[in-house]
Amino acid sequence: MRIGVDVGGSKIEAVALDGTHEIARVRMETPRDDYAATLDVIAKIVGDLERTSGNTGRVGIGIPGTISTVTGLVKNANSTWLIGKPLQRDVEMRIGRSVRIANDANCFAMSEASDGAAAGAEIVFGVIVGTGTGAGIAVRGQILVGANGIAGEWGHNALPWPDDDELPGPPCYCGKRGCIETFLSGPGMTADHERHTARRELPREIARAADRDDSAAVATMERYERRMARALASVINVLDPDVIVLGGGMSNIDRLYENVPRLWSQWVFAATGSTTDVRTTLARAKHGDASGVRGAAWLWP
Repeated sequence: MRIGVDVGGSKIEAVALDGTHEIARVRMETPRDDYAATLDVIAKIVGDLERTSGNTGRVGIGIPGTISTVTGLVKNANSTWLIGKPLQRDVEMRIGRSVRIANDANCFAMSEASDGAAAGAEIVFGVIVGTGTGAGIAVRGQILVGANGIAGEWGHNALPWPDDDELPGPPCYCGKRGCIETFLSGPGMTADHERHTARRELPREIARAADRDDSAAVATMERYERRMARALASVINVLDPDVIVLGGGMSNIDRLYENVPRLWSQWVFAATGSTTDVRTTLARAKHGDASGVRGAAWLWP
């Protein structure tokens, strides 16, 4: 049995898997800003799942950050109370066994590469586009972590091939301007739409309006699709993945799956402009919001 735990900013969710079959699932509110209480919740959830299933599992944990390959401490976490903490050591002490920890976007990529939308693909780039923009990489069924533990942090590269009106780009919380995240995240689309229309609307409202042929919403969607196509073309040029899987709230916009691949061949190296020249496919996550927690369980072979 494998147990996957997804430590989110508002909830901590866990699932027990027997192979690919879900045995049980537990969800509890995240005790924000309280590290010790977060450890308590993780230990309680693992215990609850094991009592429910009558079995002991190997535990994998996905976090909104990463473990430093130098110090072993959490870094780059938007759940800031985890930063600088020896989370892996402390959880292992609480539950009395080894655990594996990975970035939540890496867990997402692992899930979709294992038995999701990219099952069987050799190279998978898993993108989570929601409140933020992150990604993970799975190669031959294993997460690619990297020397610095940041492989896949695509959202904090600059938007490639920028148009004149996209420079210098919106400010990003990382301290730079024009990061991909500032354009492709949900708040990024909302801000772009507001800059052009003076209307503050959520992405799902903009997408629905575009489906009704609202001209301003259509223009916002076309700008977004062009930006996503450029951003993903730069990934294809470096990584050349078999499948790019979209997750997060923005992945629910149906038109992206037709329009973005149609556009990205303009920037993919050696493509002639035809979509048939690029073999990479763009797919919606099979497991949706459950991919992260399932991927944490898949950290164990």
